[in-house]
Amino acid sequence: MYKTNSGFLPKQSSWGTPIKNIFKNLLDSVEAGDESFLVTDLSNPVAGKTIYCEKELNEVTLAERLGTLPPENNSLVFSRRSDASSLVVEHFAPKPRLIVFGGGHISASLAPMAVNLDLELWIYDDRPSFSNPARFPMARTAICDSFDSISDNITLRASDYVVVATRGHRHDECCLRFVLEGAEPFYVGLIGSRRRVAIVKIKLIDEGYSSDRLERVRTPIGLPIGAVTPAEIAVSILAEIIRDRRSNNLIPQRGRLESFADMALLKWLAAGQQDKAALITITAAYGSTPRRAGAKMVAIFDGQTVGSIGGGCAEARVITEAREIMGTCGFRLQTIDLTDSAEEDGMVCGGRMQVLIEDLSQTMSP
Repeated sequence: MYKTNSGFLPKQSSWGTPIKNIFKNLLDSVEAGDESFLVTDLSNPVAGKTIYCEKELNEVTLAERLGTLPPENNSLVFSRRSDASSLVVEHFAPKPRLIVFGGGHISASLAPMAVNLDLELWIYDDRPSFSNPARFPMARTAICDSFDSISDNITLRASDYVVVATRGHRHDECCLRFVLEGAEPFYVGLIGSRRRVAIVKIKLIDEGYSSDRLERVRTPIGLPIGAVTPAEIAVSILAEIIRDRRSNNLIPQRGRLESFADMALLKWLAAGQQDKAALITITAAYGSTPRRAGAKMVAIFDGQTVGSIGGGCAEARVITEAREIMGTCGFRLQTIDLTDSAEEDGMVCGGRMQVLIEDLSQTMSP
């Protein structure tokens, strides 16, 4: 911890620090469930990286702190008001978590679909035969404990998705009390008949819980697609989650690491064992590009790659540029125009991408 020239206290800066350590700290933050920002100074991106990891920090407040203007749509580039220099600001968040209370038939159908949608699955039930690794091998955690003890096992995050699918309204009440007493999750849905749900809500309101928050609980749960079977109900629930997740404008999407491939790339960067490699980041995208701002990949001198910025001609051009700076401790900010190639090759995508290419060779070697 130290004070930068702008007077703020970042978690860590890479001036004089191996870049793999910066990515390791970033990985540790994300895996601990913390949202973090990686700020890269474009005057010297290989060295000038800073992590900001604070509660209640978002792109707007960070821009105010850094004295920058908000970025354009589909851009990670923030311009300083004072000297017009540029910073790349990337928002990293933990993988979205789906917490399912109840391990019955609907949950069993829901689980594999949720994992395929890149949700981190947590299962909670008080019956050993309904919450265990054998029944839910795809779950990050399968907790077996009393519904009265949820708070001893789980701390809610604002980015969580919660599905309450227990076997009775008494257990539903325990789950909703837990939800209503903590940070409000992004999504909460309750399975049950209208009569059962009404009984639970009335009782909790009588106990003094917020009627506004109870009204935001999705009941009936899921999109109205006429679902009947457990698998169909699971589809309707996940369809509602997808709709809310993709239509929400309050959660910044730029630079978020939500997919396994991106987490694998971050782990690769944290390990940092390659002699010659370059990190490629899309800092801005305009038009119909294959990937948006925040997408990353690593090009290795032997021809291997980790991650993707869209494939095809876009990657081929960038990899050629990357090979030229490997081993130089340098960097390059390059604009890739895909319009001509898209027309010539009959591709659907086109547009322009601005990419930052950073040599990792010297900074990452152990």
